[in-house]
Order: sequence, then structure tokens, then C-alpha cells
Amino acid sequence: MREKLARNISTYRKEKGFTQEELAQVLGISFQAVSKWENALTMPDISLLPQLSRTLEVSIDKLLGYVPQNRPITIYEEAYKTQEYYWGTEPNKVCYQVLQLMPPTKHLRLLDIGCGEGKDAVFFARNGYDVSAFDVSDAGIEKTKRLSEKTGVHVNVFKADICDHRLDTHFDIIYSSGVLNYIKPEFRKEIFDNYKQFTNENGLHVFNVFVHKPFIAPPPEKEPSSFKWYSGELLTHYHDWLIKDSPEIVFACNSSGVPHKHAMTKLIAQKIHMLG
Repeated sequence: MREKLARNISTYRKEKGFTQEELAQVLGISFQAVSKWENALTMPDISLLPQLSRTLEVSIDKLLGYVPQNRPITIYEEAYKTQEYYWGTEPNKVCYQVLQLMPPTKHLRLLDIGCGEGKDAVFFARNGYDVSAFDVSDAGIEKTKRLSEKTGVHVNVFKADICDHRLDTHFDIIYSSGVLNYIKPEFRKEIFDNYKQFTNENGLHVFNVFVHKPFIAPPPEKEPSSFKWYSGELLTHYHDWLIKDSPEIVFACNSSGVPHKHAMTKLIAQKIHMLG
């Protein structure tokens, strides 16, 4: 992988018109470090990959050589292109918990990570939250816009890859359901630190993640870029937050037309100032 990364850094740097010195200056490192990367003598520190990805305008996966250019970025892209809503238009049940725990009695900014076709984002907007949402699917983004227009609400929806996108503005609520498994395990700490940093005091994180269970057969949908979590793993990122809820469930699913089961952990955590 080192040789492939070295070639890619050199290729994408030149495509952007950067010299090694200019790239080093943007990243806040020495040009010798960039030279060593491109000669496969060393590799960038993992904490630099998001900034390197943004600077070269290429995904981390592509930078590392993981994603062929002709591979669909999500298995749901074709399903999202149909008129029907693949996941329906009714919100996830956990959305009602958000409404109970932090009702929008004042201006509250909410981010929906991996909004799919927009059913949850539109629900939150319809109930008075200031909603931003992103997804990697062009078709999903268009359907989110269509659903919000039909409902008569505004959702600030944009395209982004969960592996590359980093927050630079604060939110009161960060929400995601069934999408965080697309984050590779080695990047989870850095990404969750970013989410926590840009959450306002007393804000909520509300996440549903698929978890690995040896007694549950793999789902019929083949997702090579999906990495299930382990029981309790999500909690390790929130030892300094107040845990409001963290159940684990097994449920039946028929989304692909083939009956199967999933295991999922739900986490609702609140950012509070912990007194020593």
C-alpha cells in the first residue's frame, strides 16, 4: 500500500499544480516529509489524511487506492433513482426520541449524516429544527430535495463522503442511522473527535449502528465498503459524555426483498460539562 499511496500523492499533487514545497506549506510540514511520502520511504500520519484529502480534492479511499473509479460509491444509487422511496417516507422511531429529549423550543441546528432519501431530515425540518444533511448519493440528494419541497420545508442538503467530510461549524444535534458502518475502524476516533468538538454544550449525538453478531447471517446486499461495529464499541467514544440510552436490538428486515436480520446498537449521548 505504501508504494500505491506514494504514487497517488505524487499524481494528485501534480494534477492540482502543487510543488512539494507548496503542499508541505498547506499541510504545515516540511517539504522533505512530502518527498519521503512520494518516494515511499514513509507514510503520512493518519491524522493528516483528511487534510491531505481535502487539499488534493480526492477521497481518502481513492488516495489510498481502495476505490476503483468505475465502482458505484453506494449500492443504493440505482434504487434511489426510482420514483419510489426505497426506505419509505416515515421517519425512524428514534427521531421521536430526539423530539422528546430536545424539542425545538429555541433555534436548534441539526445535522443528518448520510441522509439517504431524506425521510428523517425532512421529519426534523417539519418539526422546527434547522436541518443540514449530506449523503454521498446524487440520487439520494435529489430525492431529499424533492421530499422537502413536497413537504414545504427547507433542508440544507449537500453531497459529501462520510469518510472525508469534517465539520467546521457547530450543531446542537448530530444524527445518523445505519450509515456509520461506512467509516473504516482506523478512522473512527479521528472522525468522532471531530463530531464531538463541533457539538454545542448540552448537545446530543443520536446514532444507530449495525453491529457484528456471529449468530446472524450476512445480509443479502453485498457491501464491500461497509464495516460493522462491535457491541460496546460506540460507547468507547463517549466515556466523557452523559449516556441517555444505549440499547442493542436484533430486528427482521426485508429491504432487498429477501428476509434477513440485522443487529443494531442505538446510542443517545449528551455533551455536558463534567465536574471533576
